[in-house]
Formats: sequence, structure tokens, C-alpha cells
Amino acid sequence: MARPDPALLDPTRYPFGNAVTTRFADLDPNGHINNVAMAAVFEDARLRFITAVGMPKNTHGARFMVANVTIDYLAQAYYPAGLECRVGALPGGRSSWSLRQLLLQDGRPVATAHVTIVFTDGERPQPIDPALRERLDTWLIK
Repeated sequence: MARPDPALLDPTRYPFGNAVTTRFADLDPNGHINNVAMAAVFEDARLRFITAVGMPKNTHGARFMVANVTIDYLAQAYYPAGLECRVGALPGGRSSWSLRQLLLQDGRPVATAHVTIVFTDGERPQPIDPALRERLDTWLIK
């Protein structure tokens, strides 16, 4: 794995944050928060971000679909310390947009994620409404 861009490890660049309490059930046999639990934290923060942005619900077959998720694990995370997931949008295309996420424990980066989301009619990509694009632009990573 290549080293992450140091700028992406700065939590102040991300406009949205979500604190998470770790659970004993999240541990792997080595006593670390396991990668599946960390992926679930990213997913939960992504959905909370989408709610904060005011994404429309799926209607008339049109919906947003996750097309790609890439997670880079940078360090081990431990129970019982909490996690914080920072989220920000990236400039998007005609029918897609992306998120960057940073997962921290005690202020220390432990993982990053990059998510590509596509607006679709259920079969083909569709243009994103300009009003929604404007809302997303207010949540861009600084």
C-alpha cells in the first residue's frame, strides 16, 4: 500500500464528523478492532453524511448506488477507545460523486476510505440534479 497523501490525514479538512463507541464484539482474536467493524463504521458515517447533505430517498426507481469502496488500514484500533469518522465530498462527475473518509482513534489516523457513488435509474447512470450538486459542493473537503 502506498503512503496516503498527508493532507488527507488532517481531520480539519473534512466538514462532517461522526463519533462511534467501540464494542467488545468488534474485536478480532488479537484484541484489535477488526477490519469488518471498521468498514461498518465507514458505512454508518457515510449514511449519516448523506442524511446531513439532504440526499433524496430512492424514488421512481432512481437511486444512488455505491460503485466502489476502497479502504486503507493505517494502524490498529483498540477497544474501549472510541472512533471518530470524518467525511467530505470530492468534486463529482455528471452522474457520480465521491467521498473521502478518515477514521481516527484518539486523534490518530487508523484508516481511510474512498467511495464512489453513482446516480442511476436502476440500470444506467443518470445526471445528478444541479440543486443536489450545489448542496454537495458545500460539503467538499477543504
